[in-house]
Order: sequence, then structure tokens, then C-alpha cells
Amino acid sequence: MLLKWIQSNRWFIVLLLCFGVFRTAVADWNPIPSGSMRPTLLEGDVVLVNRLAYDLKLPLTDMILAHIDDPQRGDVVTFSSPLDGTRLIKRIAALPGDTVEMRNEVLYINGQAAEYEMPDSVQEPVLPGHTLTATRWTERLLGHERRVQWLQGVTARSSFDPVQVPEGEYLVLGDNRDNSADSRYIGLVPRHLLIGQAHRVLLSADVLGHWAPRLERFGKAL
Repeated sequence: MLLKWIQSNRWFIVLLLCFGVFRTAVADWNPIPSGSMRPTLLEGDVVLVNRLAYDLKLPLTDMILAHIDDPQRGDVVTFSSPLDGTRLIKRIAALPGDTVEMRNEVLYINGQAAEYEMPDSVQEPVLPGHTLTATRWTERLLGHERRVQWLQGVTARSSFDPVQVPEGEYLVLGDNRDNSADSRYIGLVPRHLLIGQAHRVLLSADVLGHWAPRLERFGKAL
């Protein structure tokens, strides 16, 4: 019975296998479940992930078959947490060989302090019907810039001593600095745990607003 079913559905099975290999080795999509990358990414966004951005891996494993390119400072990446294997998405802040530290929320790389400009105060939704005041800044450092934010009344690890990033590892931070389980808490990320680079938002729905589609975010580049 089973053999007959397999024979009659072999092309469908082959299609599913090819689709699985494509998702695990070439390209994937990643739903955003939390606010750790706000304001760049929002809960309910679905991002396109290029799994071939850095390495060619054996499907369904972390085994690297060939290096394709090196991660760059500022890349938004998905990876398996070195702490418990959870899939996370953060921004690469420091590369192998960099010396990085944070002093009272200010990021320093190789002794150079980030510049913070264009502050903006917003009400950040945290639960249905509940908000916190957030301050957003444009962070500029070593030729890269991004919009980051801090939450008022939230205690987070806003300072850490200088750390030199070892070869083959990366320091990652969430853009939502007071609400992100990043390298300040989970440690540095080895290259073999990187899954891929997130390029753009495919789809988006407001999970705190009855799942209404956010059409303005469809196709938004990161």
C-alpha cells in the first residue's frame, strides 16, 4: 500500500524534497516574532533570507562546504543562538579582529565612538493597549548607519568592557538596544552558526492590530 502510494505520488515527493533543499540551502523566509530589531524590523514582518550570502552548507546541517563571501559590519543576519540553538535575527556590529565596547549606550569599535543624531521620541507598542516611550537615534559608525532605539524605564546591559572579537566569530546587536537578547547576553556568534543575510521584507502584518496587512512594508529593503 505504501509503496503504491509512493509510486503514484513520486513527482510530488520529489517536488517537496527539492523545495526543502532550496529552503535549507539557498533561500528562506523568516517571520519576525519579537521587537528586538525595532524600528528596522517589526513583529509580523516576514523577511527574505539569502542562505548563500556567506557559505554553501550541507542541507539541514551547519557543515560548511565552501565559503562564498565574508559577513560585513552592518549586515542583518539570521543565526542559531550559541546559547540554546534558537533562530535569531540581529545586526553584525563587530567583525573578527575588532575591539568593541559599549559605554552608557554608546558603541565603540576600535576606539572610535559612534555618533548619534536626529533624536525622535515615539510611543512604542509592547502589548495590546500598552506602550512605552522610546527614543530613536541615527547611529553612525565606520561608514555605516542605522536607526536604533532605547526604551525608557527598561533596565538593560548598556555598558560592557572592551572585547576583541576572535577569528571566525562576530558580535551582534539588536537595533532595539533595550529589548534584545544579543551578544551582550548570548555571547559571540561563530561563523558556522550564521544561517544567512536578510535582504528585505517580503510581507508584513500588524500582530498587535488584528493582523492588518502593512502594505507600505511589502518589499522594503533592509
